[in-house]
Amino acid sequence: MSGYFRRRLLHAVPVAFGVVTVVFFLLHLMPGDPVEIMLGESAVPALKDELRRELHLDRPVLVQYGEFLAGLPRGDLGTSFRSREPVAREIARRFPATLLLASTSIVVALLVALPLGVLSATRRGTAVDYASGFAAMVSLAIPNFLLGPLLVLVFSIQLGVLPVSGYGTARHLVLPALTLGTGMAALLTRMVRATLLEELGKEYVTAATARGLSRRAAVALHALRNALVPVATVLGLSFGAVLAGSVIAETIFAWPGIGRLLIQAIDARDYPLVQGCVLVIALCTVLVNLLTDLLCARLDPRIRYG
Repeated sequence: MSGYFRRRLLHAVPVAFGVVTVVFFLLHLMPGDPVEIMLGESAVPALKDELRRELHLDRPVLVQYGEFLAGLPRGDLGTSFRSREPVAREIARRFPATLLLASTSIVVALLVALPLGVLSATRRGTAVDYASGFAAMVSLAIPNFLLGPLLVLVFSIQLGVLPVSGYGTARHLVLPALTLGTGMAALLTRMVRATLLEELGKEYVTAATARGLSRRAAVALHALRNALVPVATVLGLSFGAVLAGSVIAETIFAWPGIGRLLIQAIDARDYPLVQGCVLVIALCTVLVNLLTDLLCARLDPRIRYG
């Protein structure tokens, strides 16, 4: 297991390298000059040239790319064009907010998906099963950029029970977490139902009930644990989608996380800040997928990583 863990960490290096490389060159292909955005199109050409030299934008793209790669082993992600602060410092300041939002969204999804999925599987063909399936389909059909404003319209404007946007209290966290967690909850609900139905049809569940266990105990102690292995895999893969969705949710609710910082950096053509944000998101996704593999091995001892 430890050897597998080390190999996966080493595999994260080329993944992060590939992501950073693609983003770096795509950024430089985007229309818009960072210097003109900062100074305005009517600025004196001499001032533009001076700022371009100060930001090292007068150098060839390959030279800029090489300088960026050279700083990565030292943790140097460059300096933001807008704030003139180190990119690593800006990201470190915003990362806790994104981590809080992502983890809360996952908790919300699990709190909804596990009981609904178990109820749908154990009461297959009943009204509960049909209602759960219908709710899951509707939730999956509504994108985050539409669900967020709808939640604001209902709970903030119509009912007035939750703040429209902001950061700092648990009440500010509710709507963004619901926006990100609803779609994931729908996906996990269907996944729990499908995997649990498969496990309930196996002989070991019948044997457990034949030994005197109640149906509920057989589900809770045996079938559910095996059913959670593929669910954990999907949950880990969905973490990247949560981070990507946080870009929309943080923008809608003015949440001061990496997602909102990334949008602001793209608008300003702040190349170092965009590259740093994408790199952190990619590394977090790889790390969570690795932890998911280890969790699956813990849930099912038959899984071994050679």
